[in-house]
Amino acid sequence: MSPAAVIHAADLNGVDLNNLDYVILVPYNGTGNTGGNPLTDDLNIWYESGDIAFMIISTALVLLMIPGVGFFYSGLARRKSALSLIWLSVMAAAVTTFQWFFWGYSLTFSHTAGSYIGDLANFGYRDVLARPSVGSERIPDLLFAVYQGMFSAITVALATGAVAERGRMLPCVVFMFVWATVIYDPIACWTWNPNGWSNKMGGLDFAGGTPVHISSGAAALAYSMMLGKRRGHGTHELNYRPHNVTHIVIGTIFLWVGWFGFNAGSALSANMRAVMAAVVTNLAACVGGITWCVLDYRLERKWSTVGFCSGVVAGLVSITPGSGFVPPWAAVIYGVLGAAFANYATKLKFLLRIDDALDIFAVHGMGGLVGNILTAFFAADYVAHLDNVSVIIPGGWINRHWMQLPIQLADSVAGGCYSFVGTSVILFIMNLIPGLHLRASEEAEILGIDDAEIGEFAYDYVELTREVLNDMDGGDSGSMFSTVGHHHYHHHHQQGMYRDHAPPPPLLQREKNGVAVPLMDQRMYGGAAAQ
Repeated sequence: MSPAAVIHAADLNGVDLNNLDYVILVPYNGTGNTGGNPLTDDLNIWYESGDIAFMIISTALVLLMIPGVGFFYSGLARRKSALSLIWLSVMAAAVTTFQWFFWGYSLTFSHTAGSYIGDLANFGYRDVLARPSVGSERIPDLLFAVYQGMFSAITVALATGAVAERGRMLPCVVFMFVWATVIYDPIACWTWNPNGWSNKMGGLDFAGGTPVHISSGAAALAYSMMLGKRRGHGTHELNYRPHNVTHIVIGTIFLWVGWFGFNAGSALSANMRAVMAAVVTNLAACVGGITWCVLDYRLERKWSTVGFCSGVVAGLVSITPGSGFVPPWAAVIYGVLGAAFANYATKLKFLLRIDDALDIFAVHGMGGLVGNILTAFFAADYVAHLDNVSVIIPGGWINRHWMQLPIQLADSVAGGCYSFVGTSVILFIMNLIPGLHLRASEEAEILGIDDAEIGEFAYDYVELTREVLNDMDGGDSGSMFSTVGHHHYHHHHQQGMYRDHAPPPPLLQREKNGVAVPLMDQRMYGGAAAQ
């Protein structure tokens, strides 16, 4: 703001504007669906530049979360399918952004939306410009559209991790567009659009407990169920550890940083409510990481890095719906209970006999449910009014508003059931369409989705797993791999790499573009790499 303050037109009282070095903030005057004609009107006078800058930065931070999801998922999977999960995450950003532009924004946030879904008044961003958004009068439609588009993209990226290690890429890409339209847009509309039934009922969901986390968790559970279990599930063959914990840490940091834009940005302007959301977000993440780490230590007497990262994400998930409603001390409870319930929920997949490879339902579905319920207890009217523009809410149980709990439960159950059933129907229909069958072939699963579907790898030197060596039985299976001699062993034996160990089996190489790329035998490393 230049240079000292902003004053409203109503406060000028005939002051000579030529002698003032201020930016004049004018109340919106209702000039058309676009906010005015940019050729004749200054459309910037309705908004504070600080709010605009803050929301653009928040948008970029949410975008950062999407590759964060990819790295997190990639590290948890086996190396032969590591790149496919990163690919799916960034592709989700691309496909969903187009869907959001095409009709997703209109179906979710059109000014004339119904109780369950919007209309096509803003199809292709038609008339989306400088009119105050339905989310907040402090930012224009166009800025609100690009910010909320990132929420849609991150939700789809979270859900599609369910295809890990056995799902085909093309059907998943088609699923992204369909799921965003049929599942995400209606849930987001009824939660955040002022015309939505949950919003009118008084549901409190600041940044996406139901639209983002419960919906993606339920969808991942349905996708895992429809795909079926991975080859060798329940046997020693799948008894592996995450192949790259560094990827998991990097993904967690991307998510942690991006979540400041996710939660604080949901205040939709640069104000004290955004500051409070940032404070509780960070606090819940820290407490969640400690909680999960301690819970795992009691079982294995190891201070698990993967456990800490999982707890951080669970804490972030649980605080999401309450971040703009609860005081700082409540964030500690969100972190502890969010991580604890998500930790124990990882056992549900065994009871349900569903191979949720990356525990998406446990962390996001259960974490979102815990967050929604805790918001019913700890939502405070004074925190919600820190932005000085929101309607004063009745609050939760700390404000003696007992009805907030059934409201939160109704919203959570509706969103979870709608996502699970809807996702199952979408996938069932897709699987009947020629060319869109969901499951990769057994050969592709043995070889790895990276080689079978992408033709590229997460690393320069890629080792085939013992599983591949065993299943191929030395025969020609159509893979692009071929055996070579032991000269590589003799070279490294001279370097002392193998020392007194027996030489490994013949090494493998992959020819790409006519160039032979040697592959290290993974068993020389042992541990997780040998998986």
